[in-house]
Amino acid sequence: MSLLKVNRLTVTRGEDIALVDNVSFALEAGEMLGLVGESGSGKTVTCRALMRLLPGDGLRISGGEVVLDGRDILPLSEGQMSAVRGREIGMIFQNPTSHLNPVMTIGEQIAESRRLHFAANRRQAREDALALLRQVGIPDPQNRLNSYPHEFSGGMRQRAMIAVALAPEPRLLIADEPTTALDVTVQMQILRLLSDLRAELGLAVIMITHDLGVVAQTCDRIAVMYGGRLCEVGDKREVLAGPLHPYTRGLIDCQPASEGGRGRLTIIDGQPPSADHFPSGCRFHPRCRRADEACLQQPPLHYGQDRHSHAVACHHRLPTLTRQEG
Repeated sequence: MSLLKVNRLTVTRGEDIALVDNVSFALEAGEMLGLVGESGSGKTVTCRALMRLLPGDGLRISGGEVVLDGRDILPLSEGQMSAVRGREIGMIFQNPTSHLNPVMTIGEQIAESRRLHFAANRRQAREDALALLRQVGIPDPQNRLNSYPHEFSGGMRQRAMIAVALAPEPRLLIADEPTTALDVTVQMQILRLLSDLRAELGLAVIMITHDLGVVAQTCDRIAVMYGGRLCEVGDKREVLAGPLHPYTRGLIDCQPASEGGRGRLTIIDGQPPSADHFPSGCRFHPRCRRADEACLQQPPLHYGQDRHSHAVACHHRLPTLTRQEG
């Protein structure tokens, strides 16, 4: 049984604007899934919906299931859901500065989580916080326990954010663009840390990113989003070597020096759709060279299954020859 199974999850704004539309995927224990797409594709909204932490601007979950370890968590009361957040699902936010308390030391923030979730006494909670700082690779952790977030560098703040997320010992960790605004060397260190923690702790991880290089380096499977819908899901190697969806092919070709590239950098014509003006039918059709009348009229709701569960939502999936050439 999958640790997490998302079935036809839909998030709407107002009466009929589906920012996340019938999204379905599964995640096994210990697996890392890369959720990929351009800005505004619905990646973060999808994952915030998993934790029922949607921003307060009229967004609501209007359909679907989020089954965690055999239990649908969407019908839970807010009190019940509070026990799920942190303890079962943890989240590493894109900007740790905005999510770490500026008036509490890092040690206090980690210790508070240990006391809340495990009823640890103050001494034990502090010892746990020290161990977590060591685990995420913060140097001189004994002294850093008493430091405030503003006293940390960007990379160190992200490590501290990871320690806070790990404090309740979740089984599923959502990492929302965890390397944004970090220099390349620090990015590599953070990705390596997440991979090591996933192996050491047996964590399942959803990695939200727009960077296929991050997916290639860290993930087992990839799920590609566009306009609030999943367009392709599969094993990382299969998807990157032989994409079935024209949008996935375009993303790969946009990557400089990508393994799946064709020797030159290309772009995807047009712009991603605004949530206020989603096109009819397949939401990628205004930018797709393969689009026809069917694409304009009917959304491809059902994935066409391929070997090893490589799946695509497309009326005109790329042929085998194109996949081999990619």
